[in-house]
Amino acid sequence: MTFNWAAFAAAEPDLATTVEDRFGQFTHHVLATLRKDGSPRTTGLEVRFLNGELWLGMMPNSLKALDLRRDPRFALQANPGAGTEMAGGDVRIAGRAVEVRDPETVALYVGEVKPPDPTAFHLFRTELTEVVRTYIEEEKYLAVQLWRPGRPLKKTRRT
Repeated sequence: MTFNWAAFAAAEPDLATTVEDRFGQFTHHVLATLRKDGSPRTTGLEVRFLNGELWLGMMPNSLKALDLRRDPRFALQANPGAGTEMAGGDVRIAGRAVEVRDPETVALYVGEVKPPDPTAFHLFRTELTEVVRTYIEEEKYLAVQLWRPGRPLKKTRRT
């Protein structure tokens, strides 16, 4: 079962809005990919929510792009921001990144995002396998919302 951002947002509109808002607070976020030897690599990244997709754009031949070409699994964490408040909570997305080379799709992305060199970058759309939000609720509970494709949103609370 493949879920893009639009499918996730249709299934869980409130959580999708919260996640988009949280990512929208800062420009740069943390992407985790897998190196050739299977060890993790983390790096900074800008993300875009456009036309029902979560997009990952990268400089030509960046290590993260080469990692995703070899193994499409990724994890993405919203920038926690200044201090420790993490307004909106901590949000993470996991899934698979699919490189897009279709000229029309790339042109639509370029028209919206205006990358530094519109002819030289890697563009990936995402297929989601998990969306997680962790936050403080009622000033005393650690709340975790977990979404996976084909399953209802699960919420747990701990003191």
